[in-house]
Amino acid sequence: MTTRYRIHLSMQYKFDQPVAAGRQLLRLSPASIPGLQQVVSRRVTIRPKAHERRSFTDFFGTQVVEVVLPTGQTEINYDMLAEVICTGESDSFDLSAPLADLAGQIAVVTSLASGSPHHFLVPSPRVPLVRDIADFARDVTQGAVTAREAVVALGLALHEALAFDDQATDVDTPIDIAFGGRHGVCQDFSQIMISGLRSLGIPAAYVSGFLRTLPPPGQKKLQGADAMHAWVRAWTGGEAGWVDYDPTNACFANRDHVVIGYGRDYSDAAPVVGMLRMGGAQTSGHAVDVEEI
Repeated sequence: MTTRYRIHLSMQYKFDQPVAAGRQLLRLSPASIPGLQQVVSRRVTIRPKAHERRSFTDFFGTQVVEVVLPTGQTEINYDMLAEVICTGESDSFDLSAPLADLAGQIAVVTSLASGSPHHFLVPSPRVPLVRDIADFARDVTQGAVTAREAVVALGLALHEALAFDDQATDVDTPIDIAFGGRHGVCQDFSQIMISGLRSLGIPAAYVSGFLRTLPPPGQKKLQGADAMHAWVRAWTGGEAGWVDYDPTNACFANRDHVVIGYGRDYSDAAPVVGMLRMGGAQTSGHAVDVEEI
């Protein structure tokens, strides 16, 4: 079974004063992933037109557009339009390794390619080892026998313990602060879960993407109601490999989840990163539409 989506992402930045030159990396487009999703078309539009532009694939397989922006702008807009066919569903069978055997199965992996579990086991810039998170992860997974059971147990526990609050944190809030306040957004849920899984010896990656949302029964879907989203990818053994879990919604990722890319944490997968010379304040906003076609 497959689902085909048309995805439109619009990002807008407004500045109090004209900005000087800048260079930015954009990770906005869905990825083609065998067995999971196929990109039919994708296009990224920048207004005003960039002085320089090139595209490349980063180490973790994410499509990146690098732009050099012109000077003197008070507004910059990024638009991404894509069509994607999603085919993947989470496997309901637990083929993952026993937790006691996982370290041995990691040790025999000799590859250091982008999908190697070795890249996702140690602390990363935005996901340090936090003792309170490690203690929480150990406590809520005590009954788990397999790696998959531990992923589910921790994801469900975080979903119940943390409140979704888009005013409580920002993109730079450390995970110990978000966990201590027991609130945050999908980025916080995911990075806290990654830290907890790594403390258990389970390699875990950050996933950036889109989530198709459905309106309440009988109500029309609003434009821009979908969202950029984040969830977790955990390596559960040599046979089962990677599984994707969404702690914000307490579920395995399914055909409503469309992947942009992977990384060790948000810093590897941020939608817009770079340098822009400016003075004064700025405002920004974004809207996403994920439409089944």
